[in-house]
Amino acid sequence: MRLYSRNWTRREIEARTGRLEQIGGLRRWQATEGPEAGVEMIRVRTGAGLAYTVLPSRGMDISLAEFGSVPLSWQSAGGEAHPAYFDPTGAEWLRTAAGGLVMTCGLTQVGAPNIDEGQELGIHGRAHHLPARQVVAEGQWSGDEYDWQIAGVIEETIAFGDHLRLRREIRGRLGENRILIHDRVENAGFAPAPHMILYHCNFGFPLMSEKTTTEFPSRRVVARDEGTPIDGYDSWQPPQPDFTERVYYHEELATDDGRWATATIHNPRFPLPAGPCDLTVLLKWRPDQLPRLVQWK
Repeated sequence: MRLYSRNWTRREIEARTGRLEQIGGLRRWQATEGPEAGVEMIRVRTGAGLAYTVLPSRGMDISLAEFGSVPLSWQSAGGEAHPAYFDPTGAEWLRTAAGGLVMTCGLTQVGAPNIDEGQELGIHGRAHHLPARQVVAEGQWSGDEYDWQIAGVIEETIAFGDHLRLRREIRGRLGENRILIHDRVENAGFAPAPHMILYHCNFGFPLMSEKTTTEFPSRRVVARDEGTPIDGYDSWQPPQPDFTERVYYHEELATDDGRWATATIHNPRFPLPAGPCDLTVLLKWRPDQLPRLVQWK
């Protein structure tokens, strides 16, 4: 593996550590106070700077993400509240949305509250608040590389109605600053069911600053609301009183190799404890599976 600016064999690493978790890997725990009490968490450390927390109690979503102990993600004021506090009506989803690197929206509803075929649907559906079953968190050596996998099953069901099942796998490797997410959604019921899914990725301070620039694979950018300026969609601004949210639809997505689209966030002075560094975060996905990119400021 590549670690600390050189290559190591498994035996060289094991000879220098009592436990591999000294360097990186997985740790599981449970919160004990406030609205978070009872929430299960899996902390991942890559050993190369990146660390993040997976929440089995909340859709296997990814909460706080850091590089060099400095945040990459935005966290909601409500914290990682236990799903028992979730109210699915109207816009109440906002009270317990945790923020973090990835919030999964769906599995049957995404977007604003509405009524569809007589059913009242709240904002962004239930997936972000559904606890997972069959949760596995394991790491193992493969030659001189140490790989891990976190997996679980999330089901959105109702008696005499829809039954959708999401199996999520989150994979990584010691020494690499990458997160790989593989999702598979199936209809486990006996009738056609609506399906919507949105990966709500929340990047925040200090990754996002006035010096930060963003690049998108879109050939065309359209504002959701009339009167919203297009200029400045690819830059960031300091907090402003009474700022009105701006939403942009990125269309005609280009791929770098015929399969993957890439959005780039670049901060030339990311504030690590030892001094600022040039940091780039890449978000990659397949447009043939996820054809719409929505930017929210």
